[in-house]
Amino acid sequence: MTAELSRTGALHGWSGRFAALPDGVQIVTEPFVAMADVRLDPAGPAAADVAAHVGVALPGRPSWVDGDTARAIWLGPDEWLVTSPFQAPGDLEAGLRAAVAGRGAVVDVSAQRTTLRLRGEHVRDLLATGCALDLHPRAFPAGSAAQTTLGLAGVVLLALDDAGRHYQLLVRSSFARYLATWLLDAATEFRGA
Repeated sequence: MTAELSRTGALHGWSGRFAALPDGVQIVTEPFVAMADVRLDPAGPAAADVAAHVGVALPGRPSWVDGDTARAIWLGPDEWLVTSPFQAPGDLEAGLRAAVAGRGAVVDVSAQRTTLRLRGEHVRDLLATGCALDLHPRAFPAGSAAQTTLGLAGVVLLALDDAGRHYQLLVRSSFARYLATWLLDAATEFRGA
């Protein structure tokens, strides 16, 4: 008899700590999603084939876009992170590899990052205590994406609204507990605010 193991993330068991955050700051660990790193020439035919496969054109600037079954996040002039909650990691990678067809590179990085969703009235101020980016919605509106540091952890930060109250953070799994501890500590400043 074989026992089936359930998938857990780097922050499994942290929901109670996040639930104790002060009003105006909400942090939730998101479920596991398939992720693949894609490198290709953005002006080449592979970009169009990947766009057709994902259901949306790959962004050409620091931003993210949602397709039919996946999200494409700009990481650099010739690099994107494609995520999908609808596909298994191997299926996402295989589909993207077929679309790239040897004209670039696709690597499954599903286990590499943990995803956090941050919401609330004080979230932008919380992030600003450890991030050098200007997170004001004028400079970092909904649809923006950036690779940056938060505290001492490298993250991919996505703006999900134009009010500066809703973000998604992708952090390397090996830094997830450090970042969670940092966020909990930084949030104490907003207790009673």
